[in-house]
Amino acid sequence: MRYLTVTRIIGFILMLFSVSVVVPLCLSFFYKDGGERSLFIVGLAELIIGFGAWFFCRNATDQLKTRDGFLIVAVVWFVLSAFAALPFHISPLVHISYTDAFFEAASGLTTTGASIIPDIEHLPHAILFYRQELQFMGGMGIVVLAVAVLPMLGIGGMDLYRAETPGPMKDSKLTPRITETAKALWFIYIFITAACALSYWLAGMKLFDAIGESFGTVSTGGFSMHNSSFLFYHSNAIYLISTFFMFISGVSFALHYAVFQRKNILQYWKDVEFRYYFWLVAIIVIISTVVLAMHHYYTSVGQDFINSLFNVVSVITTTGFTNSDFSVWPRFLPVMIMCAGLIGACGGSTSGGIKVMRLVLVCKQTMREMRRLIHPNGVYRIKFGKQALSIETIEAMWGFIGVYIAAVIFCTLALMATGLDMTSAFGATASALANVGAGIGSVAHTFVHLDAFAKWLLSIAMIAGRLEIFTLLLLFTPAFWQK
Repeated sequence: MRYLTVTRIIGFILMLFSVSVVVPLCLSFFYKDGGERSLFIVGLAELIIGFGAWFFCRNATDQLKTRDGFLIVAVVWFVLSAFAALPFHISPLVHISYTDAFFEAASGLTTTGASIIPDIEHLPHAILFYRQELQFMGGMGIVVLAVAVLPMLGIGGMDLYRAETPGPMKDSKLTPRITETAKALWFIYIFITAACALSYWLAGMKLFDAIGESFGTVSTGGFSMHNSSFLFYHSNAIYLISTFFMFISGVSFALHYAVFQRKNILQYWKDVEFRYYFWLVAIIVIISTVVLAMHHYYTSVGQDFINSLFNVVSVITTTGFTNSDFSVWPRFLPVMIMCAGLIGACGGSTSGGIKVMRLVLVCKQTMREMRRLIHPNGVYRIKFGKQALSIETIEAMWGFIGVYIAAVIFCTLALMATGLDMTSAFGATASALANVGAGIGSVAHTFVHLDAFAKWLLSIAMIAGRLEIFTLLLLFTPAFWQK
């Protein structure tokens, strides 16, 4: 393990992260809301500590290996969450404990969107923007940003990228060089965010809200600028705009890049995972609309459809925006929608969850085993589109799903041990581990009433879910630390 090189890179990333307070600081001076002192102190601390770690290890230029990449990614998410929590904790205008502050920061950086702050609308403008900014940076990953601007990672940067990027197929690169790949990802990400902000503004949002809400939409983060989330706007136009941008943010950014390069929008439909993603959303929306219409839940079938579309897309992309309380929708709808959140959207997107691709592979594997029972001597290959998948890919898929299910069971039982009922414990676990943010049961609206143990457990679950569990789990295996 190249500890000095690892420390040098973490120091640089922390220095880079200190830039996150610049815009909120300017807003604080502009609005004169009194939040500048805490932001300045935290930004300065990040800069000094990051520079110190980088400076004292500046001569360590060893090539990164796979284990180094996993260690850097895991440590970076905890370190950045620890520092990102400080403005919430030390600001006299927020008044929350460090446990709550860490939960809020981890929720933002992992794009979970579960909030611990009871009254968001009374936050200073600077702190509110900073809160939105965390999910924007976490959306594509602060580590990928570092790779894009830090050529010193060299070839080893690919190991960092593989550890950071969500999705089952991490070895594919958009461009030959990893730095160019990261830059391409961020270009697309910023472009979509800008288009989303402009659309919100044209639909009637204030400019400050439009920018902040676009951060939560494209990052599939789910932090909103208002206590009632998107219900505050009471606008079907805004609901539909948000749905569109949440949906495309749940699509692989590699696919966005391919469409951009080839200038052919039909490239989306040619992608196998996109088609499965589209039909999964369509089926769940249709079911939700029919059930709501049967119960005359809203004033019209059109409103049933819009609310179903908005909330289903929000949860399946693990964004977590709400324009109505789906946790009290009739019959099985709340549990079905939360299970959709556990599935998530496409691999290579900003969403969390298991990912549609893995769900499809499970179905294909099941069908293959059924054929084998009928024709024991037959040879059947699992294909995704025209690509035949290797045994290693299938084994990795099953390994991930097994660990994911075990993590859901463990966290649910641990939360039930703190006194939560089963529905609330499952809702909180699904919310954190899949990075959804929205929950059911007693955590449908806020997590503030949970005890300290539950909040720390869910904070770790958020980071584990963001890194797809294995990146974090590896650090607890003896083999990882052996030479």
